[in-house]
Amino acid sequence: MPTETCTIVVYKPIQSVWSFVSDINNWAPLVPGYIEHEIMNARESTWKFKSDVGMFKKKVHLKVNITSWEEPSRVTFTLTGINEKFTGYGFFSAESKTSETTIMTGALSITAEGALGKMVNNILKSSLPEMTNEFTHAVANEIENKINTY
Repeated sequence: MPTETCTIVVYKPIQSVWSFVSDINNWAPLVPGYIEHEIMNARESTWKFKSDVGMFKKKVHLKVNITSWEEPSRVTFTLTGINEKFTGYGFFSAESKTSETTIMTGALSITAEGALGKMVNNILKSSLPEMTNEFTHAVANEIENKINTY
């Protein structure tokens, strides 16, 4: 299963990081290629985004299920493909570095299944680091730049 993590320093207190990541509406639009998302309930949502992985360019529709909310330090979730055969999981974790800075880690793990699974997983191994890095940095930037509203 291709897995990637990205750890960065966010120049805001841990409670500000939690205030942001505890609401899916804040970070779903930051997924690379975002089209739309819909909240089903407090733990389930569906997301649509354009995927540009290697030679594959597709609209991906997936279900995101929050498996745990651990205030103020961790949100974990699973991913299930709705229109594509893949599964995965991810998390955001936060740890106070100082009273005004937080170490945040974003992680994604995705496995493609089906006839093209092996080939897609090889492509994911090379593209997942960039996707994870871009997504984690986008979340951190939003927290730092718009935190007055959180």
